Amino acid sequence: MNPLNSEISNSKPKEAIMKRRDFLKTTFTGAVVLATPPSLITAAFASQSGSQIRLGIVRRTIDVNGKAASVFGLQRTDGATGLRLRAGDAFNVRLQNETAESTIIHWHGLTPPWPSDGVPDAPLPLIAAGADRTYDFPVGKPGTHWMHAHTLQEQALLAAPLIVADPEDDGRDEQEVVILLHDFSFSSPEELLARLTGGGAAPMQHGGMDMSEATAGAMAGMNHGGMAMDLNDIEYDAYLANDRTLDDPEVVLMETGGRARVRIINGATATAFTIDFGELEGELIAVDGQDIEPVKGRRFPMTMGQRIDVRVQLPRESRSFPILALREGSKERTGVILRPAGAAVAKVASVGADNAPVLDLALEAQLRAATPLTSRPADKAFDMALTGDMAAYRWGLQTNPPLVVDQGDRVEVTLRNTSMMAHPMHLHGHHFQVVAIDGQRFAGAVRDTVLLPPNRSVTIAVDAGNHGQWAFHCHHLYHMATGMMSTFAYRA
Repeated sequence: MNPLNSEISNSKPKEAIMKRRDFLKTTFTGAVVLATPPSLITAAFASQSGSQIRLGIVRRTIDVNGKAASVFGLQRTDGATGLRLRAGDAFNVRLQNETAESTIIHWHGLTPPWPSDGVPDAPLPLIAAGADRTYDFPVGKPGTHWMHAHTLQEQALLAAPLIVADPEDDGRDEQEVVILLHDFSFSSPEELLARLTGGGAAPMQHGGMDMSEATAGAMAGMNHGGMAMDLNDIEYDAYLANDRTLDDPEVVLMETGGRARVRIINGATATAFTIDFGELEGELIAVDGQDIEPVKGRRFPMTMGQRIDVRVQLPRESRSFPILALREGSKERTGVILRPAGAAVAKVASVGADNAPVLDLALEAQLRAATPLTSRPADKAFDMALTGDMAAYRWGLQTNPPLVVDQGDRVEVTLRNTSMMAHPMHLHGHHFQVVAIDGQRFAGAVRDTVLLPPNRSVTIAVDAGNHGQWAFHCHHLYHMATGMMSTFAYRA
């Protein structure tokens, strides 16, 4: 058993209970565990912040729509999933590969030294079966992050939350709810890529990118703004929230009228979602682990690799409230249920009545960083074209001149999507600020993953302060695996 949000029974529906005042009374024993039957984060900070945490890469079995599925996981020694640290802690972790396959883990959202980043052969090799690797670097500022394989094993759920809590929040009367979204298939990535490429080409690999269990494919087209836009090139068997579908969702027990900080991670490999809070009006307070000026709303888009923190206040009513993730341009959905004590839980169908929205940049244009980058002119500016051929399933990034920077540079990169699919672009080892959309300048959010819809451009600004040869890629796993990956390179 391995709950993400709290201790959960084996009965259906499973319920998670963690009142803020109870949380504050828990024993401080190290980085907190995230759990299974996955959901909220449970108690337990470390009284010995310098103690090493052991994290195992494991195989595990979950139930998907009544069928057993063998997947990967990242588990603590007590069987709990993921990590929870406090700002200012050391990321002192021994990562043990307990599976029969080589792999490597990327700490998405953290800014470690380059050798600790977790990309195959950049610069360290994959972690062999039965081997381990030790990491020790400052965890940095608080935020909602995650960790995942930088191989196709990510598709087989080799991912988990990585939460860095803010000690200043200790006194808040606020429950923490963590939701990790994923897309799932019983088919393998080999089958998927063969279908996407028409079987005419072997899947491209990046630094030993492994082919593990997971997903099947098909393409869906949509007319969007007069363009033939490709959406959802993979049709999955299920969409998961904390390893569960809406046929048997996680039910999070809350106080009537309670308040929650909902941390949502889009860990899907090829699926964007709109998060629908239904009757609850939420306040978006952070994106990609970085605080923003709050934005109120009931629906928030998020592409692959992104995270959002939304604060919600439940009414003083004995009713349950679903938080749903709506698959982009489609009727499929997943999610969790917030249940005040004594409230009934109504069945929520895994297929809705209407197609969900297609993601755009409307919300991105509204976001403003709580702590923007210092205003200064760019020392270096680059133009990067996002290219692709959906029929041949070939994707790429073209930059002229090559993206090479010097320590201390303020760098601006204008990303131009010339393809007919959206691309979530992720930069390792840094946080950047969105400073223009389609050439219109503004001081936007600080984040690490930004959406590029077809025929749109986004300019990002980043301070070059973490030396290395950093991956810069599309976070659609199969676009990255077939060529959409570049390097943000520091001059030696």
